[in-house]
Amino acid sequence: MDKNLIINLTASIKEALKKLDETSEKVLFVVDENNILLGTITDGDIRRYILKTGTIEGTIESIYHRKPIYATENLSKEEIKKLIFENRVELLPILDREKKVVGYYRWTDFYDSNKKEILEKKLKDIPVVIMAGGKGTRLDPFTRVLPKPLLPVKDKTITEMIIDLFKKFGVKKFYLTLNYKGKVIESYFNSIEKDYEIEFIWEEEFLGTAGSLHLLKDFIDTDLFVSNCDIMLNTNYNDVYEYHKKMNASFTTITSIQHYKVPYGVVYTRQGGFIEKIEEKPEHTFQINTGVYLLNKEALDYITLNKYIDMPQLISKLIENKETVLAYPIKEKDYIDLGQWDEYKKAIKILEDLDNV
Repeated sequence: MDKNLIINLTASIKEALKKLDETSEKVLFVVDENNILLGTITDGDIRRYILKTGTIEGTIESIYHRKPIYATENLSKEEIKKLIFENRVELLPILDREKKVVGYYRWTDFYDSNKKEILEKKLKDIPVVIMAGGKGTRLDPFTRVLPKPLLPVKDKTITEMIIDLFKKFGVKKFYLTLNYKGKVIESYFNSIEKDYEIEFIWEEEFLGTAGSLHLLKDFIDTDLFVSNCDIMLNTNYNDVYEYHKKMNASFTTITSIQHYKVPYGVVYTRQGGFIEKIEEKPEHTFQINTGVYLLNKEALDYITLNKYIDMPQLISKLIENKETVLAYPIKEKDYIDLGQWDEYKKAIKILEDLDNV
């Protein structure tokens, strides 16, 4: 039994997030002090809590499911299969006579053909802009030869991997903003077979992480996703879009909940240099910007033609003008950054592990 799937009722939201990051599953089994099953909690439950309250603080007690679907040890595999199918549960706990969790079955243990989740094609009319014009200096000297958008990941480029992630949700139209080594990128995509449309938007000079979006104003009449060319997210873009529309947002940024442990004792002082306390290797949990966004068309009005502007500046402008700007959180493990060598090597390992799940 994987202990990472077990969490105590008194655990904090942060602890639940860490456990979900430590396992490849999306469900935790909530137990009491005697390890008796009380319910389940998913990453979706935690996301809804954060969106509702605006905080990562608190315990799981108020948000876990109190009526879990489970099986007992005496059930046959056919009975277990029926329970999973009828209730469409990803993870089914197996309980002993005392209702303690002694094992579990996955949906994919019985339905291999459904391993790849079948998703609704809700985004068929929503375009995606991939910002592919940067120099990729964090990957120097590699990017002196090959532009970052063509960085190889397994048997594809990183840009194609990003495109595939959006295609799952029905996206058919992609724009690539180009500058540095743009002709190489354009030639590559013109030479491969594609089942999607792609257009190239050229910026004559570097306009920052948001500036080139102004060039799309005459081409786009809908909301649009924008992604950096070195970021991959394991998230349901349908859900992001639905939340964005429900809240009538001008701008939604997908954030990643990160856990960082300071490797030193942190000293807190007051005036005069007097030490108030020392906290040994504190751990902090916070949301970071992933570099993937959802904008309505009107947000482009805040970008001036051929003027340099980065996304944080655009977000500040929108907030200053009372526009609705949202954060949509995902787990730490669902955010893959291929923009620097150390992260690139980690990402390749994560992608290999995902293939084996």
